[in-house]
Amino acid sequence: MASFLYRLGRFAFRRRWLVVGLWLAVLAAGVTGAVTLSGPTSDASRIPGTPSQQAIDLLQQRFPQASADGATARVVFAATAGQQLTGAATKAAVEQVVAELRQAPQVASVNDPFQSGAVNQAGTVGFAQATYRVAAQELTAGDRVALTGIAERARAKGLTVEVGGDALQPQAEQGLGEVIGVAVAAVVLVITFGSMVAAGLPLLTALFGIGIGISLITAATGFIDLSSNTPILALMLGLAVSIDYALFIVSRYRHELADGREPEEASGRAVGTAGSAVVFAGLTVVIALAALSVVGVPFLTQMGLAAALTVAIAVVIALTLLPAMLGFAGRRVLGKRARTQRTRDPEAGRITFGTRWARAIARRPVATLLIAVAALGIVATPTLDLQLGIQDDATAAPDSTQRKAYDLLAAGFGAGFNGPLIVVVDTPAGAAKTTAEQVVQKITAVPGVTTAATAAVNPAGDTALLTVIPTSGPGDTATKDLVRAIRDLDGTITGASIGVTGLTAVSIDVSTKLTDALLPYLAVVVGLAFLLLMLVFRSVLVPIKATLGFLLSLAATFGALVALFQWGWGADLLGVEQTGPIISSLPIVVIGIVFGLAMDYQVFLVTRMREDYVHGAAPREAVITGFGHGARVVTAAALIMISVFAGFIIAPDTFIKSIGFALAAAVLFDAFVVRMTIVPAVMILLGKAAWWLPRWLDRLLPNVDVEGEKLRHQLDDAPADPAVNIPARVQA
Repeated sequence: MASFLYRLGRFAFRRRWLVVGLWLAVLAAGVTGAVTLSGPTSDASRIPGTPSQQAIDLLQQRFPQASADGATARVVFAATAGQQLTGAATKAAVEQVVAELRQAPQVASVNDPFQSGAVNQAGTVGFAQATYRVAAQELTAGDRVALTGIAERARAKGLTVEVGGDALQPQAEQGLGEVIGVAVAAVVLVITFGSMVAAGLPLLTALFGIGIGISLITAATGFIDLSSNTPILALMLGLAVSIDYALFIVSRYRHELADGREPEEASGRAVGTAGSAVVFAGLTVVIALAALSVVGVPFLTQMGLAAALTVAIAVVIALTLLPAMLGFAGRRVLGKRARTQRTRDPEAGRITFGTRWARAIARRPVATLLIAVAALGIVATPTLDLQLGIQDDATAAPDSTQRKAYDLLAAGFGAGFNGPLIVVVDTPAGAAKTTAEQVVQKITAVPGVTTAATAAVNPAGDTALLTVIPTSGPGDTATKDLVRAIRDLDGTITGASIGVTGLTAVSIDVSTKLTDALLPYLAVVVGLAFLLLMLVFRSVLVPIKATLGFLLSLAATFGALVALFQWGWGADLLGVEQTGPIISSLPIVVIGIVFGLAMDYQVFLVTRMREDYVHGAAPREAVITGFGHGARVVTAAALIMISVFAGFIIAPDTFIKSIGFALAAAVLFDAFVVRMTIVPAVMILLGKAAWWLPRWLDRLLPNVDVEGEKLRHQLDDAPADPAVNIPARVQA
């Protein structure tokens, strides 16, 4: 592997115009595809095979005019103090709004609150339910403006009107977050390298990578339905790893130049050594992201594969485009002062902070280990109160119209009116109406039901829709129990099948599916990555240590999430306007990404330790020197990732805000506490045993030479002429 990458690095350096031209062509093709082929994104959280989706599929087949999968808008009216909605003037104003709603774009039907009984007994609160012909993600900005415009005109006439429902669900957009992240990354790179040229290369190649990745993802929306969060997650992760991977290779290139080598040779050695670590670090991230497909949730599969694509592109660009750019930069990456120095070792004559830190840990490894583990344990404590839920109007900002509509409905009718259940009754032809009445009687007797009534029967008379209003809110445990109880009625009436759907039931099914998939997903990711790390480090204990460290980082990350987004600690400082349960899809996404990133730092840091060990250093000294060489660049890489992820905390979307915070916190815990504190302490304690591998397993595993030991011997034994290539016959 190292030998192949060495040749690749030299080739890209020599043929830099060709390599850059090819990448420009790829970028142009991607942008062209994005402009000409892109389609709308989707935020549908449907999962094929779940009970709620089966009910929707039946309705689409038997009762398409019901628009079971269409967007909904609840327009809530409230009378002024001392008055009622049934007053002549107020009633006329409400009916005017209903008439305008029926004429709004894409609206299939609207329930008049006075005719459907959607006015509370006090006559102070009522609502009109608008059902759209298309799903929420297919509504255009104009459709949403038309809806909000109706409400605004009514307010101008003195009527209190608020709008809720998924019809107003905003589309996720890129904003200021990534700009802030890139700006902070640029500052970190300039401080780290002391050279504008060296700092600019990782940023330039990162822009290439995310430009190609996002273009391909955008073009794919013309053929498949992708979540609007998919390109944002890909951008977030692709930007961070692109800068980091380039940072490691540029850092090694500078080291080789300062060690007296010619630029082309330095490029080959940098790609052959640091590039090997980049390949395996990137492969670990790709495995973790691609493994999201085993969960069986379409939108998670799409997000995982799209993010994995951007990471793979980042790896390839770091191995090809970056050395080509180094060919243009040459020695200018060293800066003016460094170019005039003749020191062979860029760190000779001075003890770095990383070396001092490693030596301090080596003096007290047990105490260091206990303190670090205890600190993460304290931060992880809130995880015990982790509550997963759904993102609905209850979690919207307090001053938003969605939240105001939710509160008005809850106050006027009860919390259950915000999460009505749709019950689908499948019967023989002509029997739907009679059977539906029997089902209504059975459902009414179920605890937790406020009302149950037949809403509609299809023309064939073989399918009926019932509306059930729970006594509890959409996110309450009692509502989940009620959905389960109604489904248990299936089979109790001869010849009838009973299903439950609607936004609340769909969200419950999605949460259940994700919760059930957590442990299998974790097992797949950890298992595959364990094998990969065993292959890289040729050790049993190092992969085990890496996995346990990841679990510590993950627990601390979830603890911080609960403290901020669920308990509200520091919510005002980070702009979290509403606390509540953690979004059910967040943990599994965070597990995949955090595991990949944690293994990134494990590979980069421990590879340098192993490199010194296989080059003859004693185990203890290898930890100290390897850490000293890698600490500065790993610190810079971690700060860059934290800044990129933290920039997304300012996003208005709760999911993007929470995942940005989770990833920033995870990198903070994993890079600075686990990898740079716990890892050297454990490696010091393990000593030579850290690199133990059974002989039979050593013979079975291929030698990938990630630390470049074989490459070093081949180059040291080769003629001095830098143009001489190493032999093509090398063991991968």
